[in-house]
Formats: sequence, C-alpha cells, structure tokens
Amino acid sequence: MKDADARAMLRDLFDAALAVARPATCLAPYIDKLQPPKGRTVVIGAGKASAAMARAVEERWHHPIEGLVVTRYGYGEACKRIEIVEAAHPVPDEKGRAAAGRLLEKVKGLSSDDLVLCLISGGASALITLPAPGLSLPDLQDVNRALLKSGANIVEMNTVRKHLSAIKGGRLAVAAQPARVLSWLISDVPNDDPGVIGSGPTVADPTTFADARAVLAKYRIEPPATVRTYLEAGAAGKIEETPKPGDPRLARVETVMVATPKRSLEAAASLARDRGVDVVMLGDNLEGEACELGTQHARQALDIAAKGGKPTIVLSGGETTVTVRGKGRGGRNVEYLLAEAIAAGGAPGIWGLAADTDGVDGAEDIAGGLFTPDTLARARAKGRDPQAMLDDNDGHGFFEMLGDSLVTGPTRTNVNDFRATLIAP
Repeated sequence: MKDADARAMLRDLFDAALAVARPATCLAPYIDKLQPPKGRTVVIGAGKASAAMARAVEERWHHPIEGLVVTRYGYGEACKRIEIVEAAHPVPDEKGRAAAGRLLEKVKGLSSDDLVLCLISGGASALITLPAPGLSLPDLQDVNRALLKSGANIVEMNTVRKHLSAIKGGRLAVAAQPARVLSWLISDVPNDDPGVIGSGPTVADPTTFADARAVLAKYRIEPPATVRTYLEAGAAGKIEETPKPGDPRLARVETVMVATPKRSLEAAASLARDRGVDVVMLGDNLEGEACELGTQHARQALDIAAKGGKPTIVLSGGETTVTVRGKGRGGRNVEYLLAEAIAAGGAPGIWGLAADTDGVDGAEDIAGGLFTPDTLARARAKGRDPQAMLDDNDGHGFFEMLGDSLVTGPTRTNVNDFRATLIAP
C-alpha cells in the first residue's frame, strides 16, 4: 500500500469514529423522544462536548429551556437560551470554580414538576472544580497537577477529585432534588462507568474518603496540609460522605449513555471492512502505561505482517497513562505511538495512528500523531534519537519535528483515545 493511501485510510477511520459521537448526531434520537415537564426545564452541564450538546438541544427542543454549561477554552458554541462558559482544562481555574458554583445554585429550589437536563462529557471534572468547604482552588490545582504527572488512571484521579469537591460524586443531583434529573453522558472512560465520567456529579459514588487517601499514598503524592487534614477528617467520619448507591435522594435520577468509545470503534471497523480490510478489535477499555501498550501492539502488528494475507487494521480504545519522568510534555497518545514505532523497528507495511477524540492529547492543542514505516529513519536523518525522546516523554516534540502531529482543532466530542495500526505488507 502506498504511504499516502495508508495515511488517508487511518485518518478516514478516525473521522468515522468521531462522526458517530458528535452531539448533533448522537443526541438527536434522545431529544426527539423527550417529553416536556409540567414545570421548568433547566439545562446544565460540563465537559469538552457540553457546549455542542447544548447547541444540539437548543436546535431540536421546541419548548422553553434555560441553563448553563461549562466547556474548555475554544470549545464554545453559539447558543441563545443556554449560557456557555469557557474555563481551563486539565488544571482548573477561577472561571471554572465560579461557574461550578453557579451550576449548583441553578438547580436549588426546584420543584418535583421541574426537569434538570444534565449534559456531561469528558473534561467535566476539571471544568467544574468547586472546592469543598475549607479547601481552596489552589489546593485543588496542586493536587490535580500532581495526579496528572503521577501515572494514576482516571478512576483513581476522580476518586480523589470527588472527595475534595462540593459538586461531584452525586452532590449536584442531591442539590437538585426533588426535581427529576436526566443525565445524558458522552463516555470517555474505560467501561463507561457513569461515576467516573466527569467525576459523576449526578450519580452515586461507591468510593470513600479512605479510597482517596489510598490513591495519594499509592503515588506518593504529598497534598497541601489543608487537603490532607480534610481527607483525614472524612475518613474518620467527621465529614459527610458522597451519596452512595441506594441513596433515596437519587431516586429521581436517570442516566443515559448517548455516545461511547465502543460505538466509535465499531463505526471505524465498519468502514474498514467496507474497504476490504480485515479488522482485529482489541477492545475499547485498554489501560496501562502508554509506552508498554505501544510496544505490545507493535509486536502484534509484526506477527500479523509475518503471516501475510489481506491488509489488516488493529483497533483499540481506552485511556492509558504516562508517568512523566523526563522534561517532555507527555501526552499519552504520542507516547504510545512513539513506543509502537520504535518497537515496530521500521518494518515495511506498518502504519499507526493514535489520537484523543477530543482533539487534545494531554494539555496540547494536538490530538495525537501518526507513524509510518520510515518514521525512525526520518528522525535519525535529522540527528534525533527516537528512544532518547521517548525516555524524555517528548512524543509531542518527536512527531512535530517530522510533521506527523495530528491536529484536528476542537472536535467538540470526547469518547476517549482512538488507536489504529494498519498492516499492509
């Protein structure tokens, strides 16, 4: 297969995965079936897709609505009836803190005739950071930075975040009672756990203060003294826990997954098969260190190539982690991809793409990247050592140097990482 054709196919598969997860597409059937309540309809939400979700609701919902959603800077949409606030991600800022407080106030004082329509997608946890009483925004910023560098997975990170928040871990839904709360979620987490997506502001939380302390201890994170004292008090039963499964205050809460990583991978697989390419599906919930997974997938690609046969695409999703030890900028998709390229060793007929479906790999305005059979040779011709750059967590620098970064701009959706390896010997 020609290099240009392989690159185009990988990008087409990525675009197919994005298309089925775009809010205008995935929300349409749910909006059309929703009946208006007797009382008010209040739309709230947060996440990288939340503004696009709000716009989809506005365009198809022909009844009175009001509301507020919070999204990442640059991810806003033009809405007339729902206010859009942009804030920082992945490290929260004051705009996000203030908006989270306003969200909480918007759902208070509602009646049982009212409907709260909650639009949640990946990124919500950082975007609505409302410190618990006694904690400050700088406290939570410090903890977030440490977690992001630690190698903790998303379940572990959000266990901590929920127990430092006045809005996450079901607390937003409790504040909205006795109104009906309907949450539409775009999943960006392995296994589509609603309690992990955006730190579950409207769903029960099975984790505890003790669990949050255990995460910090596991990764040797020394939090600010105020955070340490707060978590100790919570574990000792001196602070009320997050609402747990079976809590009667959550009886009128309904949660619906409107887009998932699995559906996006299936859309990419369908396109590949239509083009006569065999598909190997590894699953939508892969986790672990990004470089280790990349090495593993390269070995699998080499095995497939050795057997010959039809072109094959290997697809996977999930959310890997990066333990940042070097001076590079991290980014789990470029870290995975560089490790895969190194392990593939420049073998002919193997290409790979890895990208975050939200268009942001880490804190970068770059979704991910793409490697080709000559990636390593091109890097060495420029006098650069691929392994040294991987060891320095400089995947972004590596693919930028070669012109192989994948830049999408804001995709306004978020169904986790997309990884595709094409074998066409």
